[in-house]
This record gives sequence, C-alpha cells and structure tokens, in this order.
Amino acid sequence: MLSNYFKIAFRNLVRNKVYSFINIGGLAVGMAVAMLIGLWIHDELTYNTYHQTYDKIGLAMQHQTENGTVFTGQAMPFPIGAELKNKYGNNFKYIAMASWEGEHILSIGDKKLSTPGIYFDVDAPKMLSLTMLKGTNEGLKNPNSILLSESTAKAFFADADPINQTLKIDNKLSVKVTGVYEDLPFNTNFKDLKFIAPWDLYVSSEDWIKRARDNNQWGNNSFQLYAQIADNVDFETVNKRILRSKFNNLPKEERRFDARIFLQPMADWHLKSNWKDGVNTEGLIEYVWLFGIVGIFVLLLACINFMNLSTARSEKRAKEVGVRKAIGSARSQLIIQFLSESLLVVTFAFVFSIILVEIALPFFNEVADKKMTILWTNPLFWLLSLGFSLLTGLIAGSYPALYLSSFQPVKVLKGTFKVGRFSSLPRKVLVVFQFTVSVALIIGTIIIYKQVQFSKNRPIGYNRDGLMMIMMKTPEFYGKFDLLRNELKSTGAIVELSESSSPITDVWSNSGGFSWEGKDPNLDTDFAHIFVTHEFGKTVGWNFKEGRDFSRDFSTDSSGLVINEAAVKFMGIKNPVGKTVTSGTGKDAQNFTIIGVIKDMLMQSPYKPVKQSFYFLSSHNVNWINLKLNPNKSTSESISKIEATFKKYIPSAPFDYKFADDEFARKFKTEERIGTLALFFAALAIFISCLGLFGLASFVAEQRTKEIGIRKVLGATILNLWSLLSKDFLVLVIISLLTATPLAYYFMHDWLQKYEYRTDISWWIFVLAGLGALTVTLLTVSFQAIKAALANPVKSLRTE
Repeated sequence: MLSNYFKIAFRNLVRNKVYSFINIGGLAVGMAVAMLIGLWIHDELTYNTYHQTYDKIGLAMQHQTENGTVFTGQAMPFPIGAELKNKYGNNFKYIAMASWEGEHILSIGDKKLSTPGIYFDVDAPKMLSLTMLKGTNEGLKNPNSILLSESTAKAFFADADPINQTLKIDNKLSVKVTGVYEDLPFNTNFKDLKFIAPWDLYVSSEDWIKRARDNNQWGNNSFQLYAQIADNVDFETVNKRILRSKFNNLPKEERRFDARIFLQPMADWHLKSNWKDGVNTEGLIEYVWLFGIVGIFVLLLACINFMNLSTARSEKRAKEVGVRKAIGSARSQLIIQFLSESLLVVTFAFVFSIILVEIALPFFNEVADKKMTILWTNPLFWLLSLGFSLLTGLIAGSYPALYLSSFQPVKVLKGTFKVGRFSSLPRKVLVVFQFTVSVALIIGTIIIYKQVQFSKNRPIGYNRDGLMMIMMKTPEFYGKFDLLRNELKSTGAIVELSESSSPITDVWSNSGGFSWEGKDPNLDTDFAHIFVTHEFGKTVGWNFKEGRDFSRDFSTDSSGLVINEAAVKFMGIKNPVGKTVTSGTGKDAQNFTIIGVIKDMLMQSPYKPVKQSFYFLSSHNVNWINLKLNPNKSTSESISKIEATFKKYIPSAPFDYKFADDEFARKFKTEERIGTLALFFAALAIFISCLGLFGLASFVAEQRTKEIGIRKVLGATILNLWSLLSKDFLVLVIISLLTATPLAYYFMHDWLQKYEYRTDISWWIFVLAGLGALTVTLLTVSFQAIKAALANPVKSLRTE
C-alpha cells in the first residue's frame, strides 16, 4: 500500500515538472538556509566548550562608578590573585594571573616568527584542559619554560622533537620548550594562542610589573585573572563572597569608585560580552536568536509555496479525489496519499539541500568568519535534520491533504464543484506573509549598511591614508629613532616618522588623578593617556583648533600637553591654551602646560563618542613606530625600502607592519558580517517568494485561459490582459509593504539604540525597499501574464 502511494506521488511529480521544480527547488533552498543557520547557531552556542570545565571557568571583571556612570572591564590589579588565593581559596580550584594576549617574536637561530601568545600562571594548562601532544600540562613550573601549539612547533622544528629546545621571546628572554599542545579550535576565545609562557617570567622581565608587585598597587589595573571555581560552589555564590575583595584594600580616596569584583562565566564570554552602566546587555546572543528566527521564517516561506501551489491546483485534482472516494477510498487514505507526496518532495528537497549546503559552506564560512563543516558523524545532526524534514513535510503537506480530501465526490463528478469565493483567501494571506518577511529583511539590511557607512564616514581627526604602524617588539627597536627617520626620509619612502605608546587605532592606557584650576572637586577624572614623540602630529595629520604642535624648538615642551576637543568639554574650561594641568598630589605632583587643542582623533570604537584624551611628549614610554608613506611613490616601492632599512638596523625582528586604514576597517567587521548575512538571507527569501509567485501566476494564467481567449476576441489588448493578471499580485505586495514598514522600523530603531553614534532611519529606505519589491513582483508575474496574453485564442476556444 505504501509503495503504491509513493509510486502515484512520483508519477504526479513527473507529470507536473514545472510545479515539482518550484516545490522541490524552493524547499531545498529553504532547508539549505535553515541548515546553514543551524550550523552557525551550533557553532556559536558551543563556543568554548572545547575546554572540558568551561562551565566552571570564569574571567575576573570589575564594575567601577565614575561620575555617576558604571564602567565594566576585565583589567585587574596585580595583588588580586594573591588576595583571592589567601582569603577565598576554598572557593576555587585554580586561580591564574595572566598578561594580555599579544604578538611576540619567537626566534631560534636565524628563524624568527611573529606569534600571538600569553604569559599565564602555572595552572592555566590544566584549567583550560589543553590536549598535550608532548610534555605535560605542568610545563610552566619552570619560570624559563614555554609551551608551544602544534602548528608553532611544526613551524620551528618541522618533524624534529621540540622538547628541551631553546627559544627566545622578543630577543631577550631565553626559554626551554617543555610541552606541545594541540591547536585550539576556531570557536574558542583562545583560538589564536600559539604559545604560553610562565607568569613568573613576565613579572621578572619588566620593572613596572615588579613595582606593581612590590608596592602592592591596587590602583594599577593592567592585568587579567582567570579562575576555575570549586565543584561545590556556583558563580553566584563566589561572586557574592569576592565582591569587595579589591574595595577593602583600597585607600579611602579611591573607594569612591566603588570597585566590585565578579567572575563572568566562560559560557558568556562570547555571546554576552556587552555591558552598559553595570548591566549585562548581552551581545552576539541577540544575533543568534535573530538568525534562528530568520531561518525558521525562510523555511516557512518555502513551505508556504508548497501549500499555495498544492491548494491552487485543487480543481485539477478534484476529479481524482471524487473518483477515489466513489470507488471506496476513505478520507484517511487520501490524506496519507497527499502526505506521501509531500514527504517525497521533502525527501528530494533534503538531498538537494545537503548538496547546496556543501557548495555554499566555503562562501558562508568566509562571510561569517567561521570554519564550519557539515556534522556528518554527529548523530544529533542527523536526528535533527531528518526530524526537521519529517516535520516540514507534515506541516507543508497537512493543509493541502486536509483541504483536498474534504471534497464531496457527488459535486465533483457532476461538475457542480466550485472552490468558493474565498478559497483563494488563505493563499493571498500566505503571499502577504511571504513578502512581509522578505521586505522587512531588505529594510533591515539597508539600515545595517547605512549605519556602517555612517560610522565609517564620521570625522576621525587625522588622515589615515598611507599610515603604517610597526610594533616595537624587541629591545633593538629602541634608541634608533633618528637613524630610522633620517635614512627613510632620505630614501623618499616616507614623509614623516614618529613613535607613540598606543597604536593609532586604539588606546592602551587610561589615567586619572588630574586637576586644574576651576575643577569640580567631585569630578572623577579619566583620560586616554598617550605618549608621543615630536613628529606624531605631522605623521598622522592632526587638525589644530587652538595653539600649536610639539616642537623641538621649545625645550619646555617636555612638560607640554596637547589635548582634544572632548577633553576641553570634559574639563569645562575656556581658552585652554596656557592653562596648567597637574598630575598626582603632594611630592609626586607634576605640572603640564596645555600648548594645543586638536580636533577629536578617533582611536577607539567608531560607534561611541571620542574619549577625552591627553597627549604627552616622551621618547621612553613608546611601543609603536608610525610612518607616513610618500604619496608620490608607489606603496610597494616604499614598503620595499622601509623593509630594507628595518632589516639593516633591527635584524633580530621580522618585518611586520599594519596599515591604519586596515585596522580601522576591522572595527566594522561584526556589523558588516551581520549585514552581509542579512543580505544573503533576504535575497534567498525574495527568491523563494518569487518562485512561489511565479508558480501561482502560471496557475492563474492557465486557469483563466478561456477567459483570456474571449477577452482577446472581444478586442482586449495585451496591456489590458497584462494588467488584469498582474494587479491582484501587486495589491498583495502593497499590503505586504504596509505591514513590513512599521515592523521593520520598530525592530531596527530598537537595534540602533545600542550605538551612541548612530544614523537615522530615512524615509527613502522604505521607498527603495518598496520599489524593489514591486519591480521584482512585476518581473516575476509579467512573464506568465504576457505569455498568456500572447497565446492564440483559437486554441483555447476551439472546443467551445
């Protein structure tokens, strides 16, 4: 019996090739989209689960209140590690202090590689459950040791045994390889971790860190702390206990910031990383749910096509139903028959969707910045996919099955069966739903693109064209400023060269404790703190509002200060040039004179206001070399000359550089990725909707063949007939536009509120989306309408 059902179902599919193609093609695309989104959601939700105890690992964070606003960050003071171990040790299994992950130069002999790594406490490998391929997870106990990732070990030693081999870090610290761990997967926060060196080595190698340790500096937030809580406690309990662990150790004058320490679980690092005024405002998890909903909607659009085309062709199958019922078929048998057709369509669609996903994955991975594969060996994947397909088949086939099986055989066979005035109403509602979803996705995509462009085009306060940055990773970089500058300028490769403590596109240090005449005693000060050399302003192209730049002609500039517009506003001073700013108090107090005010230089997030900033003159506290390339020479020629000069004077370091415009562009990658994915899904939603529209239009044209023939005989023009067949569909799309517009406005307006620097929602966005939807509808429907209008009426009327 079942084989007979499927045999009849297959014959029906072959007999109606166009409708079968639309049904199978539409469902395959819809299922492929749902599968891609499902893989993406799985990758996001399993982030960091590589670490076996990820549900017990936390990152130390702190809330601090400044001028009535709560700021949240992960920078910790040096003494916090010992404080938690000594007073709250029973709550933890492991506590590990850490540096910030960054690029370092590893070298052995003449081989040098710039490699991302971190300095970590001895328990870190066990806490992160690293898979050790060589050595043990206790390899950091020796302060002059290093653990390498598998790929880093292979890069240095190929197939030779790396254990006990000696490397140098940044050409100054000699370390011995004590272990090799498996490369970490792409969906973990530590994916770029190519080496781990001991925390004790880090402390002993830097004088400023020794001072932070020896002087018990609770106010110097320059480090990180990771911890694994004990098995018998939860994060809520631990966080209550350690809340005041920093506050209780601060001097009275610093307690006004109300420092509160807590651990953020590893499960939340990736998806819930946003904080506003001390409250977690989630983060990427919003996009996980958003795209999950989009996936369901796109699949629903494909199901709607199937339901619409099946019910639309009901008159053609009415006699089949009547005959079957007349010779004894029960309604349940007819329902099974139609559901079997639906399941057969879904089976074909599922097979094609797997093929489409396999083809699309490389592109999708590139757009989504993932390394996903189809989970062939995962039973859950197959259980969900097959269950999903079965559910889709039942949902898509249920309405046609129940509708067609309800026909009365007497009316059908006597020829008196009519589908009714409102039989097409469900189809029209579903078409409206399809285009509402599609148009809303288009509007959302345009607004995301507009927000990104708005932020990209905001004034940045400097000229980033041809700006190159080189990090000073080894001691050999220092003390060679004049040599490098003079030789590079003589080659004509650069216009100017300077040094700074932070890269041009970020701020690495913030400081407080400043005072000035007229300062409100209750105002908490927090400024971006950047050290620069004399030529920095010329290198980046500062725009001065008042005063002047640093100059070698003025020896007093060593105590000079350049500030930005945001600082003037924050300080509330008029005519700032010549005013004195004092750093610190008592015997440690130091006075600086404001010599210039520049337009705000955008160094951090392009979506937030520029922070109040102080630029100090110093050639000692610098970490970056900044070069302005000569615009009259080709970039490749200039880079070649710069590389030769750096290899001449700093042979110990590989020539690694970054361009400011590339680093600036990276700040938009999340929004651009979301926008591209939204465009991709919106295009597929439109495609599926138009596929269904095409099928319905062809059916309507076929259904009204005789009417069209009579109208042509009576003198109707092609334009009249085109209008007749198109107007109903246009009305449905217009209703969709009226529905989608307020929905899209509501959700996108809410989305924009998370950006302090944001675009507006212009009226032309809705007009553009509407015109686009109407144009696509006309093109889709017109093909069938014009084809029907051009048909010879003799053929359609010869039997009358």
